[in-house]
This record gives sequence, C-alpha cells and structure tokens, in this order.
Amino acid sequence: MERPAHVPVLLREVLDALRPSRGGLFVDATLGLGGHAEAILSAGEGVRLVGIDRDPEALAFARERLARFGDRFVAVEGRHEELAVHLDGLGISTVDGVLADLGVSSMQLDRAERGFSFMKDGPLDMRMGPSGPTAADLVAELPAEELARIFRDFGEEPRARAVARALVEAREAAPIRTTGELRRLVAKAVGGRREEGRDPATRVFQALRIATNRELVELERFLDDAIERLSLGARLAVLSYHSLEDRIVKDAFRDRAAGCSCPPSFPVCVCSRRRVLALVTRKPVRPSPEEVVENRRARSARLRVAERIAPGPPRTG
Repeated sequence: MERPAHVPVLLREVLDALRPSRGGLFVDATLGLGGHAEAILSAGEGVRLVGIDRDPEALAFARERLARFGDRFVAVEGRHEELAVHLDGLGISTVDGVLADLGVSSMQLDRAERGFSFMKDGPLDMRMGPSGPTAADLVAELPAEELARIFRDFGEEPRARAVARALVEAREAAPIRTTGELRRLVAKAVGGRREEGRDPATRVFQALRIATNRELVELERFLDDAIERLSLGARLAVLSYHSLEDRIVKDAFRDRAAGCSCPPSFPVCVCSRRRVLALVTRKPVRPSPEEVVENRRARSARLRVAERIAPGPPRTG
C-alpha cells in the first residue's frame, strides 16, 4: 500500500506537551495517517496508544504504518466525539494523555475524489467517513437561508447571503456536483476577491466541510469526555485550524480551570464548580516560520494544552 505524503503538524510541541517518554496509555483521537501516533509510540517501550478515526481508508494506512508496535497500538474506527463510548468498549477508564488534531488529513486533501479541495476538481463529497450526506447533498437540498447561515457561522464569509443565493439559482438549472463548479460559482458571487493570498472559495469550502461532518456540533462533548478520562497529571492537547474550533477549545479549558465563581460575600460555594485543569498553554502555540515554509498546511495551526490537576465529581451511568 503506497503511503500518502504526510507531515504531522507541530510534532515536537505535541511531544513536549504529552510527555510520552514517561510511558503510559495515550489516545490519538483523530489518528489520520498516524504521524503523531508513530512519534508517541516511538518515545518508549512503555507507551501504549489507542488510535481513533472515522475514515476507514486512513485507518488502513495507519494500521500498516504502526504495525511494528504490535499490541501496543489499538485502532478503532469511529468518531472522536464518541471517545467515551470507544474507551468503555475497550474497558479503559482513564488515560495518560489525549491528542486531537482537528484538521483535515493530507490524504483527504490530496485526493480529488474526496472532494475537500478546491485546488483539484472532483466530486463534491467532503465526508471524512463513508456515511451521511455529502456536501453536494447539502448544496442541493438546503434552503438559501440555511446555506447562508452555514457560510456565515462556520466560514465567517462576509457575503454569505450572496453566495447562498447564487448557489440556489444555479442548482435550479443543473445540480452542483463538483468542487470546480462550486469554486467558480463562489468566486463569481464574491467578485473573485482574494484576501492575504486566500482563494475566494476558502471560507465557503471550510463551512461546507464543517457542516457535512458536523465538526463543531459535538466538539464540546468530546472535550468534556477527554478531560474526564484524564488521570491526574495527564494532559489533553488539541490542534485546531480556525478560530471557531479554537474558541470552543479555549472556553472549555478556561471553564474547567476557573474553579468557584461565587461572589466573595457568599459564606459557602453554591455553584459547585471545581478547578480540575491547569492551563499549560496560556496562549495557543503556533508553528515556527521554518515549519510553515516546510509544511504550508501548518500555517493556521493552534495548539492548546491543559493538564488534569484534581479529580472531578464521580461519573454516573
């Protein structure tokens, strides 16, 4: 099986954050092609890792890449948002570190047939896994108001309504089936403008990808479950690639690192909030200029890390 080109983002910084050389059980919740996982497992014979990914094709490549680690590596097909379900299925209650790389994998971007990139003409698919509606289905079926909301909320596209109207008008004449068609329609609707070297279709493609894969819908659930499953002293490291994801991660970390919010005049705490995290990174770690030159896909990456410092309330159910 020919391995696609893959350069893991902020690799040194991720390893510094998770400290796998100390040994333990780690989770790569978005395994992809296994670049980060390979480095974590290579840190020592005492390291074990569970790798989760919804893309069966990526999972096949990762299994081959990591086969040499034997039973120290376990692959699970599924969504990272269902982390607790996957760990329960393996009989795992706590882990010594969790990584989530929320970006699109190199293989998904590079293969035109996956429909993620406007740089390569292909079917308008964008699904990270084999099931569910495609991006073409959303473009074909959603009303203009809902398309505009997706482009505005998930892509921060200033001309969201104009793009939505243009797509609805175009689909009345013929279905929009390819990435090339979508890119041309968006460019025409926004006037072909480019900002900071960014293609005019960038925001719309990002928004459709997020909507197709429901990427933000259960991110908070994943963060809560990941924090809950950390053993004391374990860390959660999250790589995000746009402000929407990063904001959710930042707020979740700060909320669990804040502790009691009752006014000082209250004789006892009534909010029941407990400080269970310490922020390892007060600000997101960004790639160096040298890394961006070597790997353009790293340019928008943000790494946030938090450490479990106290037990939370007992789990129920």
